[in-house]
Amino acid sequence: MMADEMKDLGFARLDISRGERTGLPETIYCPGKTEEQLLDILRAFREKGLAVLGTRCSQAQANAACASKLPVKYDATARTILLDGERPRLLPGSVAVCTGGTADMPVAEEAACTAEYFGAQVERFYDVGVAGLHRLLSSIDSIRRAHVIIAVAGMEGALGSVIAGLVKSPVIAVPTSVGYGASFHGLAPLLSMLNSCAEGLSVVNIDNGFGAAVQACRILNLLDHHHE
Repeated sequence: MMADEMKDLGFARLDISRGERTGLPETIYCPGKTEEQLLDILRAFREKGLAVLGTRCSQAQANAACASKLPVKYDATARTILLDGERPRLLPGSVAVCTGGTADMPVAEEAACTAEYFGAQVERFYDVGVAGLHRLLSSIDSIRRAHVIIAVAGMEGALGSVIAGLVKSPVIAVPTSVGYGASFHGLAPLLSMLNSCAEGLSVVNIDNGFGAAVQACRILNLLDHHHE
């Protein structure tokens, strides 16, 4: 059985060997951490020579990391921060990230950046929502080539159901909190996706682009094992 390596910082215990154990490495959930705590975590991974991804990183946290001279890159749309270092191995296959509208892009970019960090090839198909179905249909041949599809949508959340009825690949639906009052901050699309008549549609929590990317990359990991 493999040894589990942990780095204890007092306020956090970093799961250094998570990649060996689960196939996907440790990530950092930035909210609730002070700027100095985040810097200490990044420095710990830097000492190991490892890359690490932080999600839901605030602009203030990112500014502190950049000022520290650590080799980091911040994506303000995705709210992710990436520390340069030894990256996870490349995964087989590809992930298509689709959005209903431009307003869904922050959640979609969190999914896309996370999947890319984990080693997946990602293609983006944004603003292909059902309000103009021709936009989706004009890209459907390319979307069908992906091994896993992430459908990100707010409002009534119909995008996942429509895509799942048109493709063979697994589809992971992400409801977003985008929409007017009756969307109840994402509850309406969440329930729509859970009640989808398109069989086999998987659903993650509201605005959880990260969780969708993790699930997609676990599926790609299975492709890798199949080829071994």
